[in-house]
Amino acid sequence: MTAPRPTNVVFDLGNVLIGWDPRALYQKLFLERTAEMEWFLEHVCNHAWNLEQDRGRSFAAGVAELVQRHPDALHALIRAYDERWVEMLTGEIAGTAQLLERLHARGTPLYALTNWNQDKFAHARERYPFLQRFRGIVVSGEERCVKPEPAIYRTLLQRYNLTADSCVFIDDSLVNVRGALAVGMQAVHFQNSEQLTAALRTWGFDV
Repeated sequence: MTAPRPTNVVFDLGNVLIGWDPRALYQKLFLERTAEMEWFLEHVCNHAWNLEQDRGRSFAAGVAELVQRHPDALHALIRAYDERWVEMLTGEIAGTAQLLERLHARGTPLYALTNWNQDKFAHARERYPFLQRFRGIVVSGEERCVKPEPAIYRTLLQRYNLTADSCVFIDDSLVNVRGALAVGMQAVHFQNSEQLTAALRTWGFDV
């Protein structure tokens, strides 16, 4: 039995529509000391630590935890993750924002499901007008849960009265794609706008 044709498109935001990379900031701070920068981003302000801010912990609390655990020499670098966070935003992802506009122009129901700290997401709302194209956005920090946990996908479905198989979910993280598939959504592992456009056309979307 083939899956039904999806009618709703659900976008991840970071690195699908909006570029985000801590290195955009830390290259300015470490200059040519690339190995030191990579060590810092792996062992200090790393993915697991940042994910707790995405889960709703305040940046003030996250920074305080690291400052307590690490020597004084790292404290300014740790605080920069919070104080200069907007410098990690690298702009629209080439082609994807235009794809979003085409889908919107054709009346496609559009939603977003993002791992993003609730306070920092306010900066994105101010900077990226295309976020207004979504009929609904679920932000992990507001929900106190993150992808790929099943609860956050189900929050999106329940809040906007969607069935899982009517949605195609797009994310640059394979683990998050698998999370969507696990709750019955259809999904695309995002690589670039051309690949995404081709995938959506296979489901019959007019893009």
